[in-house]
Amino acid sequence: MKPSIPKGTRDFTPAEMARRNYIFDTIRSVFRLYGFAPIETPAMETLQTLMGKYGEEGDKLLFKILNSGDFLRGVDRSLIDNPDGQWGKLTSQLCEKGLRYDLTVPFARFVVMHRNDLQMPFKRYQIQPVWRADRPQKGRYREFYQCDADIVGSDSLINEVELLTLIDEVFARLGISITIKLNNRKVLAGIATLIGFPEKMVDITVAIDKLDKIGLDAVNAELLERGLTPEAIAALEPILKIEGSVAERLDRLASLLANVEEGAKGVEELREITGAVEKLGLRANLELDVALARGLNYYTGAIIEVKANDVAIGSITGGGRYDNLTGVFGMPGLSGVGISFGADRIYDVLNQLDLYPADLLTGAKVLFLNMGAAEAAQSLKVIATLRAAGISAELYPDAAKMKKQMAYADAKSIPYVAIIGESELESGSLTLKNMASGQQQLVSPGQAVEILK
Repeated sequence: MKPSIPKGTRDFTPAEMARRNYIFDTIRSVFRLYGFAPIETPAMETLQTLMGKYGEEGDKLLFKILNSGDFLRGVDRSLIDNPDGQWGKLTSQLCEKGLRYDLTVPFARFVVMHRNDLQMPFKRYQIQPVWRADRPQKGRYREFYQCDADIVGSDSLINEVELLTLIDEVFARLGISITIKLNNRKVLAGIATLIGFPEKMVDITVAIDKLDKIGLDAVNAELLERGLTPEAIAALEPILKIEGSVAERLDRLASLLANVEEGAKGVEELREITGAVEKLGLRANLELDVALARGLNYYTGAIIEVKANDVAIGSITGGGRYDNLTGVFGMPGLSGVGISFGADRIYDVLNQLDLYPADLLTGAKVLFLNMGAAEAAQSLKVIATLRAAGISAELYPDAAKMKKQMAYADAKSIPYVAIIGESELESGSLTLKNMASGQQQLVSPGQAVEILK
């Protein structure tokens, strides 16, 4: 049998894991800096929890888990014999669980189940894999990690400001130049009302969210298919083409939506957020994008998306405000806002731009060569001393030829090699070699600690 893995998934070598952990550690450190606490949730949730939260496109991408045991028990046999047009009904009878699509909906379920144990507002971060039955392509995988930060239990727009500065800090530490795109779901609802199709808001947002990918003509064609009139599409087009600075675009939207209460409210929220962020100062570019919708039905306010400026790849971070998400789990009135870092896409960006620290792939700081049983035993004692001082060290396990052991150190980019031979064993010392300069010196274990530190 030829070994393989499912399409859209990947193995990661030790070198790749060093890079990935650098990303996770950087993001985690900023989460903690901003006062977020960690949680974890199961890989699978009930389909009742997942379905209906991600829009029609998202529901199609859920990985569903076949029921255990006799999964056909109780299934309507007519659906099996003639499933045409009834796949959803058949699936609901065959599957009760699914792999999580994102971390936000499971988090909402978590908040409701643990509400008596949480201090509100509650700030959590979560770094775990998610799964989507998407078509694999560059920058898009079926299994990938998300790194989420959410604040629930507060309506304050200060939370949006905090998350935007958090995003800015993470990417500044990673060295990635970014553009943060902003919109507001209320603005989108206002636009739908303005063009005369408030009931088609979801159809409009699903279509215009693809503007960057498929272009305006294709978006217009899809809007026509979704039931909008040519007149409404013509009225929408100049709104999608609004240009200028953030302030100029907001002024234009304010003028257009002045008589649409929900839309005007969305514009005012964006003014407050962008004004506060500008006073704090961002290293990232900030852009108002009227077409930004992110396709998720649970957003009710601000919508956030981040693009890398120097690499052609999809969104590397996204998020927004959700006022009603916990309501479907029996806890109405709890507002939240959150963001999600796409670690796998960030990984690809860092790889393309070669932005990793030079010493990232180094494992042990020093390799002790194995010169025989007695020498290896003494080496292990010295290694214990080094490790107690916080210095990573390892012993080559076999008494192989020195050339082979040195090649191992080179291959693993280990900066120092230590040798305890017969003479060093007698004197209680070791020979320490700098692999970059080739310089060797005879030192005591204590001196080795000082040099290696």
